Amino acid sequence: MPEPRSRVAAIDCGTNSIRLLVSDIGGDEKTDLLREMRIVRLGEGVDRTGHLSEEAIRRTLQATREYAEIIAMFGATDIRFCATSAVRDADNAVELEDAVEGILGVRLEVLAGVEEAQASFVGATRDLPGGRTLVVDIGGGSTELVVGTGDDIEWSVSLDIGSVRLTERFLGTDPASVADVTACIEHVDSVLAPVVEQIAPVDTFVGVAGTITTVAAHSLALPSYDSQAIHLARLHLTDVSAACLSLVQMSVADRRRLPFMHPGRADVIGGGAIILDRLVALLPLRTDTLVVSEHDILDGIVWGTVSTPS
Repeated sequence: MPEPRSRVAAIDCGTNSIRLLVSDIGGDEKTDLLREMRIVRLGEGVDRTGHLSEEAIRRTLQATREYAEIIAMFGATDIRFCATSAVRDADNAVELEDAVEGILGVRLEVLAGVEEAQASFVGATRDLPGGRTLVVDIGGGSTELVVGTGDDIEWSVSLDIGSVRLTERFLGTDPASVADVTACIEHVDSVLAPVVEQIAPVDTFVGVAGTITTVAAHSLALPSYDSQAIHLARLHLTDVSAACLSLVQMSVADRRRLPFMHPGRADVIGGGAIILDRLVALLPLRTDTLVVSEHDILDGIVWGTVSTPS
């Protein structure tokens, strides 16, 4: 007899975007029915103020209402709403938590950095061959690094460097000045240096989430954003660094003209590209290739939904 299937909905509420995935899960099989993304910039100003702004909360709740309608249309029986860096850092997160519960009927979960890292690893590696793997997830407010083999995670860390956070803190000119980029690089290196010393060399390097998939689209010179072309693409690290540098040097207007660029990502992609470039330079890798995965923390949240009480 085939195992019964559950229809689940997972929402990943990050610093820059809020995303929805509806999937059917039975045993070890997952069939994705719908993926949606809205750029809501929930973490706008949080690095400076420690607060979620009223306007950012309004944008996020509007997207949540849209997602609630989609979830009802698909008839998902289990829902999980997870928030990450911006909500972790905010001292008024309860306002958002209460409103989400009123809309969806489930309580918002604030993932700790380690939980975020683990969900990213599970989501990214489910459809990859075994072997010791390093997964990198660059978000708007934080960056997660996870090392593991199969389902076993041996080490993880969550760092307070992300595309929105770095852009707000360092990249105030358009295009970014040499002095601003240099200051940003120095800060990223100071955060990464003590961390990379903890990692033994790895054979497989996997990158997930919007910064990395956008850099991949740029490296591949795609005529439009193409998930199928990006998922499991293997990029030489020199090409990754070249694509990162190109994006950092562009004005926001020039980035918006790129055919694969989401308009809500154009103003912050430079900060994320700097993080990726410095990771390529500093990580102990036994490979010259970055594997790009469209499956990430959102997929990990879905897998966790089937074992998480509603």
